[in-house]
Amino acid sequence: MAVEGLLSVLNFHCFMVILIGVVVGIIFGSIPGLTSTMGVALCLPLTFSMSPLDGISMLVALYVGGTSGGLISAILLKIPGTPSSVATTFDGGPMAERGEGGKALGVGILYSFLGTVLSIVALIFIAPSLAKIALKFGPYEYFAICLFALTMIGAMVGDNLLKGLMSGIAGVTFSLFGIASIGGAERFTFGIQSLENGFQQLPVMIGLFAVAEILKVGADGISANKATVMNCKVKGFGITLKEFKEQFVNFIRSALIGIGIGILPGIGGATSNIVAYSVAKQQSKYPEKFGTGIIDGVIATETSNNSSIGGALIPLLTLGIPGDTVTAMILGGLTLHGIAPGPLLFKNSGTLVYGIFAAFLIATIVMLVVEFGGIRLFVKVLAVPKYILLPAVLILCIVGTYGTNHNMFDVWTSLLFGVIGYFMMRHKFPQAPMILGFVLGTVVEENLIRGLMYTDNNFFAFFKSPIAAVFMLAAIAMVIWTGYKQVKGYLQKKTA
Repeated sequence: MAVEGLLSVLNFHCFMVILIGVVVGIIFGSIPGLTSTMGVALCLPLTFSMSPLDGISMLVALYVGGTSGGLISAILLKIPGTPSSVATTFDGGPMAERGEGGKALGVGILYSFLGTVLSIVALIFIAPSLAKIALKFGPYEYFAICLFALTMIGAMVGDNLLKGLMSGIAGVTFSLFGIASIGGAERFTFGIQSLENGFQQLPVMIGLFAVAEILKVGADGISANKATVMNCKVKGFGITLKEFKEQFVNFIRSALIGIGIGILPGIGGATSNIVAYSVAKQQSKYPEKFGTGIIDGVIATETSNNSSIGGALIPLLTLGIPGDTVTAMILGGLTLHGIAPGPLLFKNSGTLVYGIFAAFLIATIVMLVVEFGGIRLFVKVLAVPKYILLPAVLILCIVGTYGTNHNMFDVWTSLLFGVIGYFMMRHKFPQAPMILGFVLGTVVEENLIRGLMYTDNNFFAFFKSPIAAVFMLAAIAMVIWTGYKQVKGYLQKKTA
């Protein structure tokens, strides 16, 4: 079946479908406000006239291109193209400002490719086993894992622990706006009907990072509006053999984080890239350099968010449970062609499954070639004066925000969070903890409530689950360790 599946995609028509999918995905991923989810949603009806393999191959190619494409604007404009490229701005942006945009792009593209390849290996060889483990996760385990992820805030903020905690708490608070998914209680709606559905993730992300950056550049005046001179000469992928060896542990660790988080439904690359960045910073010998423009941060984020792709496909194909919004769209594509994902999929449609695996690998190679070939073209964006470029980006952000749900409230949301993000930048409040808190806030709340309902409001029953107990103890240890480092740093400064 594996050989037949591979041979089924080795034809010109399927290759062209994959090429188109990757290119369209990169375009959607690189433009702030347009995501791979939107690209897959728009192209889903087109697959109806195709064969099942061609149709699913196109959707998977869109997924690959869209996820990786977010690094282009994240590095060159310090504006994430997708939620999964938020943390790429932290070091990719400063590298571009320093004249190393070509190197940052090359490294990001290479590790996007390597992270995706590793996730394909996981998808092919360990999908059934991993999916069975993830299937056993209940509210206790999800609550504990997300709680542990929230403690990563301490690793993001450096010496600014208080401001980081305030930012994270604000993110969790904003995630609670609207009608509760369990119980139906209205929270913080202030009589505004549009707030009943709460704030959506995409407008919040665009506001905090895109609109806020544009407002900051505008407020900085003429000096910030001059065109940036960019040296885009880059040898190979911009990384030496020595650097490649030094980053091996960072790469493997970030890939495992991406695959692991990708498997968990409803979390995905938007969380994995921030968690991987935080862990890389915490484990680094020089954490103070993170955020100043080093390849360690770019490698961690781009490896993790792209390895989440294979992770998200594991529960989809083996259990019929989508790992994120894009795989939910791909599930629709499978259903459209009369294919029911689940344990019997490998037995009944083995050739199709291995054909999808082969298409996934081909799409990854095409992504590498297309993005690497376009590096010199991409960096020319910085030659455009910012007084022309940034208004154009703002328009694209607004159009993309509106196009997601065709709702003006989302546009106002992005502008509101743009103002919030601007004042956070001015007063040196980190934005990453707010995004992490916003993404995980509802997941933590829902699973906490479900767990308490199962245990008759006995929180200590959560510790009866070995997995939940391990992650909650790890969360407690993380808080203690972060506090210890903060106190130690304060005392060292005081005695210096």
